[in-house]
Order: sequence, then C-alpha cells, then structure tokens
Amino acid sequence: MLALAGCGGPSFDGTVYRGQEIAFRVPPAPASWRPISVSDAALAYRDDANGATIALNGRCLNEEDVPLVSLTNHLFLHFTEREVLKQEVVPFDGREAMHTVLSAKLDGVPKVFDVWVLKKNGCVYDMLLIADPARYAASEPAFSRMVRGFSTLPADDD
Repeated sequence: MLALAGCGGPSFDGTVYRGQEIAFRVPPAPASWRPISVSDAALAYRDDANGATIALNGRCLNEEDVPLVSLTNHLFLHFTEREVLKQEVVPFDGREAMHTVLSAKLDGVPKVFDVWVLKKNGCVYDMLLIADPARYAASEPAFSRMVRGFSTLPADDD
C-alpha cells in the first residue's frame, strides 16, 4: 500500500486518494503492481514483469472549458510517430470521458498508451497505462479494472 502523509499533504489509504484539490477512489492495485513515485502523477504503479506503468492524476482548472480531445492531445505533445488505434467518448463517472489507445515513441522507444481523460466539476482526471507494445495485452486487464473502479469524490470530505 502506498501511504502519503504530511500536514495538509496528499493522502492515500490504498483505495482513496485525497489531494489539495482532488479526491478519488480506485480499487486496490493488483499484488504484482508496486507503487512508485512519479512527479506528474497523484498515484503510479509499476508492473515490472510486463514492463508497464499505470499513472493517475487530477487537476482543477479555473479556465475556459477545454474539449476532451484537446486535453487528451496535450498529453502526447512530446511523443513521435503517434498513431491513434482507438478513440471514443464514453459515459464515465456521471460524465463523458475520452478513451484513447495510441502507439507512439517516447524518447525513441515504442510504447502503447491507453488513456482515459475525464472532466468533472471543474477538474480534469487522467488515467494512463504505458506499456511495451508486445506486453500491452498482459497489462491492460489490470488497468481496465482500475479504470472501471475509479470514481471522483468531493475533495473536502473527511
């Protein structure tokens, strides 16, 4: 279990993450996925056996309404040889989310990215699976389970 603590800092009890502006619930990570620290993610896990990473993040915007496709494309600005394999807008946590599966190169290394982007109550939530192309199918079920179990929570609940 990943434990975050500190005065007013983020906290995570294994299923509920609470940050300064965001809060969400996820199912427990599978035993084969270990928690890791990633600078641009609220939570992140690594499956060493399959060379895959799951990252979840959220941020609240005090700006104009940005379309889901723009928020999604922003995640891939620094990638090369991008090819969208699947992109759909689907109902998710009482709103719509954009689900995109993309192959691309990151620092010249081919990867598959399975990404969900959700806008809800002025906040944006990103859920990403980053996997080696040959092992994406082995990592995808754990990620799908985490996505299916994701739900936003009021940030100020105690």
